Amino acid sequence: MSEQQAEKKATHKVTLTDAATEKVKSLLDQEGRDDLRLRIAVQPGGCSGLIYQLYFDERLLEGDAVVEFAPGVEVVVDKMSNPYLEGASIDFSDTIERQGFTIDNPNAVGSCACGQSFH
Repeated sequence: MSEQQAEKKATHKVTLTDAATEKVKSLLDQEGRDDLRLRIAVQPGGCSGLIYQLYFDERLLEGDAVVEFAPGVEVVVDKMSNPYLEGASIDFSDTIERQGFTIDNPNAVGSCACGQSFH
């Protein structure tokens, strides 16, 4: 097995709820592209101890971990972010009280949720 094949098989322990999976699929369908994946990354900082980045990306970088949640819905985590996101769950809500993606991460050190929502 080549090094590239081994890297592509790397996985992570981030999960997507059914609602988040459906929303990601819907957004990808709107983009009209089949080469995009949802990338989640972290940086130190913020009141929860981590700043989250959540965006669509066509690139696969060295050391990326990939999990497919539905046909055409892949989540990519870079090698440096992977340990900080172990066990994290991404959800999507569309209610009067809350709209957007949220990340429930047991590795976040604070209890503030202000940095954990994406609209």
